[in-house]
Amino acid sequence: MKILVIQQKMIGDVLTSSILFEALRAKYPNAQLDYLINEHTFPVVEHNPFIDNYIFFTKEAESSKRILLKLAKAVKKSNYDIIIDVYSKLSSNLITVFSNAKTKISYHKHYSTLLYHHNIKRQQNTNEKDGLAIFNRLQLLQPLGIEINSIKPKIYLSESEIINSKLFLEKHNVDLSKPLFMISVLGSGDNKTYPFPYMAKVIDAIVEKTQGQILFNYIPKQEEQAKAILNLCNSETKKHIKFNVFGKSLREFLAITHYCNALIGNEGGAINMAKALGIRTFAIYSPWIDKASWNLFEDENNVSVHLKDYKPELYTKHEKKYKKEASTLYDQFKPSLYIDKLEGFLSH
Repeated sequence: MKILVIQQKMIGDVLTSSILFEALRAKYPNAQLDYLINEHTFPVVEHNPFIDNYIFFTKEAESSKRILLKLAKAVKKSNYDIIIDVYSKLSSNLITVFSNAKTKISYHKHYSTLLYHHNIKRQQNTNEKDGLAIFNRLQLLQPLGIEINSIKPKIYLSESEIINSKLFLEKHNVDLSKPLFMISVLGSGDNKTYPFPYMAKVIDAIVEKTQGQILFNYIPKQEEQAKAILNLCNSETKKHIKFNVFGKSLREFLAITHYCNALIGNEGGAINMAKALGIRTFAIYSPWIDKASWNLFEDENNVSVHLKDYKPELYTKHEKKYKKEASTLYDQFKPSLYIDKLEGFLSH
């Protein structure tokens, strides 16, 4: 038995879809389970014990029909018995069509229903605390007779990564006996990034409440933006920020986050990764993102806030329709709306 799962998207999507492998391994313990993903997302599923092989969808395949066709032919030669296409876009449609898989499963879309044996309709709401992103993915397993209600995404760090990260933090004068918070200061784009002055006020509140140490999650090319937020923090807060302590790779970031008490900031991949590491999270949603889809495992340890929670009258249509208005809506999403909730989270 050979099974391929396709998820060509961002880090959070690839991590979330990795839950399928744990369920598949329980059903088919001797099967070969492979994952086709964008190559830059590999670090979040590295060392996953339920996945046998990885196939990488490269930037070249994205831009070249010839290379995409070559990839589809390579998948065909692998003779998969089952393909689960979570991505369900043109490129994955092509890869699936070229395959010899006897069972092809994907989400229901009017333009691709004839390409798959099973087309699963996404649900728009659920009573499960796991969130729609988990619920809808698990529905893809129903045609295989796999009925499961909940699986949490998990990230697997090696022992050496954990040890080296501790040495790195201690070398940079981080006291692991004191509170340590990772701040997701920047989103994946401007329309998913909390206004800098507001983020600075959030960081000020964290320090005032906890006297904790603060790390910024950013990559070298974002240093100027991260410094702009640093400069907006008050003078006392700046004393607690270890600005130059950050992971230069995704795996280094994960290993550092392993030692944090919580990750706080812009909702996105960093929040999902922290949850997968078992680290507490406080997520600030962009006003145009649908919270119901991504507020995974919401409880006292994983808290989120959305402008719609506080000013529902601003929303007369679905959140995604407000993408172009993100900046205007962000202006109204002042920290004062939810500061009590943040302080309650920190008190734990």
